[in-house]
Amino acid sequence: MNDVSDNDAVQDQAQGRVRTGPVTFYRQVLAELRKVVWPTREQLVTYFFVVLVFVVVMCALVSVLDLAFGKLVFSIFNGPSTQ
Repeated sequence: MNDVSDNDAVQDQAQGRVRTGPVTFYRQVLAELRKVVWPTREQLVTYFFVVLVFVVVMCALVSVLDLAFGKLVFSIFNGPSTQ
């Protein structure tokens, strides 16, 4: 059975592997960031408006559902109205 302290980090140290220093880690992070395909300005604007429209639609949907459920709950607890 595996012990709780028998994870990958403990095994790596037991096998004599050296941990990466902060400078090496930073250089590796920068090297990976250079590989990232960044969106163009046009793509960024398009994505922004798509997300904005989606959020507005979802806010409207949640608001309508909240209003409907609120009226339903009030009608259940208040009984029939006498108007």
